[in-house]
Amino acid sequence: HSDHNNTLKLGFDPALESWPDWIDLTGLRPDLLPKVSAAGTALGPIDQAIASTLGFSKTTTIHAGTTDSIAAFLAAAPLEQGAAVTSLGTTLAIKILSPVRIDAPEVGLYSHRLGDLWLAGGASNSGGGVLAALFTTDELIQLSGMIDPSRPSPHDYYPLLTPGERFPFNDPHYQPKMTPRPDNDAEFLHGLLEGIARIEAACYAAIATHGGPRPTQLFTSGGGAANAIWTQIRARILAITPQKAAHSEAAIGAARLAQGV
Repeated sequence: HSDHNNTLKLGFDPALESWPDWIDLTGLRPDLLPKVSAAGTALGPIDQAIASTLGFSKTTTIHAGTTDSIAAFLAAAPLEQGAAVTSLGTTLAIKILSPVRIDAPEVGLYSHRLGDLWLAGGASNSGGGVLAALFTTDELIQLSGMIDPSRPSPHDYYPLLTPGERFPFNDPHYQPKMTPRPDNDAEFLHGLLEGIARIEAACYAAIATHGGPRPTQLFTSGGGAANAIWTQIRARILAITPQKAAHSEAAIGAARLAQGV
């Protein structure tokens, strides 16, 4: 048994709810492929021997699961059209619930099926990893406090550690842009934070350009969610106030999925 999300990159088509015809051309035995169900589907009662071994209730029902990143989304946001989650971790990951499927590999955009909606998104190579390479945690806290988030930075940065970008455009040779560097480290950080926020805005704009919705609710997870100055910069650039996600643990999202929410 498997689910729409874990089998997507194995070739399963969640729109048709079937394996594509080209699978037959591989010579793979069809009976070896998983039986695929929608994420969260109740599959049946737990095996009684397994329940005893694990100490679970013998009335436990087994449900089809999902991937860790989608479970983390479900922990952070409601299952509603326009709900979006930006993960400000080492990289910048974007996901939004769309009424339509969006697959645009030329800009690094693809969709997972989730209930009656599609979870569209992608990931930029920019993000907190750039900041961590340039500043310590204490420096980030101190310098952020010296930034006026209502004032636009004069620097036009595209923060990357190495060449190459995946989303909102796909260019493996795209060069980082973090110069000129001002003498004032707070000004430099201001430019970097604003540069990443502009990339985030461009990601959501790319989704809208390809037929998806704009965020109506925006939740933030990852280490960058704790930076209040960055949140205010993002609110100005995105024209929506990001909310810090109350939960981001995949286990919580998996539990919500099993509850049907």
